[in-house]
Parts: sequence; structure tokens; C-alpha cells
Amino acid sequence: MNIAYLWVALGGALGSVLRFWVNELVLQRTGSSFPLGILIINVTGSFLIGVFAAFTDPDGRILASPSVRQFLMIGICGGYTTFSSFSLETLKRMQDGDWFYAGANIVLSVVLCLVAVWLGYLLGTMFNSMKGN
Repeated sequence: MNIAYLWVALGGALGSVLRFWVNELVLQRTGSSFPLGILIINVTGSFLIGVFAAFTDPDGRILASPSVRQFLMIGICGGYTTFSSFSLETLKRMQDGDWFYAGANIVLSVVLCLVAVWLGYLLGTMFNSMKGN
């Protein structure tokens, strides 16, 4: 077996546990019927993958092996972000007739995650261009 599969599996396990913890924390604090935990997870995961992508690009500040990129981006971020959960939560709201929450979840998730990945990539690019290393 290729070692990359092991790194992705380990990263995915860590990301999944982190996703569960963050979602439970948000649910305990808000008790909201809106899937706020899932939204927070998708936005922060999008931001982190943007930062990792910029830092570890071939022109990036951090020289990362393909295994490290796979561990972080496919494993951790893939296990952490929850677009399958997003889809299910949205469907539940639609089935319950909560069209406002379903629509808000779709719009906020897509827009905020795109903004987050852009900001993360921008931040990573800014650090890459700083003098020093």
C-alpha cells in the first residue's frame, strides 16, 4: 500500500474528530436549529485549506512534500469540512418546510466558504512574499 493512503487516513481521522468536537461545542453553546456548527466548520476549513495551499505551493514559503500536503489538505481538511453534512442538514430543513433556514444555509455556506478560502490563500500569499526566509 502506498504510504500516502496512511497519511490521508490519519489526517482524516484527526479532522473528523475535530469536526465532531467543534460541532458539539457550538450545539452546546447555541442550541440553535440552524446548523451553525456545520457552517463554522465549513468556513474555517475553507480558510485553512486556502492558507495551506498558499504556503505549500511550489512558490510558497514552506517547502512541503506531497505527503505533507496530502495529510493536511486531503486528510485533515477533508475530514474536517462537512459538505455532505451540509447537504443533509439543508435537505432536512427543506423537508421540514424551513425554506428560510435552508436558503440561508446554502447562501451563507457557499459565499462564506469562498471568501474564507480566498482570504486564507491571500494570507498565505502575503506570508510567502515577506522578506526573510
